[in-house]
Amino acid sequence: MILGAAGPDRVECSRAGCREDAVFQVNWRNPRIHSLDRVKVWAACAEHVDFLADFVRSRDFPVAVTALGETVDTVGAESGS
Repeated sequence: MILGAAGPDRVECSRAGCREDAVFQVNWRNPRIHSLDRVKVWAACAEHVDFLADFVRSRDFPVAVTALGETVDTVGAESGS
């Protein structure tokens, strides 16, 4: 799983230009092209987690925010997210 570009010991926030350590995952999918089991993941620091989640929600994509490293099998109304 690729969550940022920092290397094996730390994960950087996916927000453009941010180099802070990620502590959250923004799990999402585009329901028009992805099945329920296709979960895309962005890493997020505490400062940018809301920005990244809101960016995806504004496109009417289902989103589930979790702690970094937590496995999410599905995202969407059908999964309770």
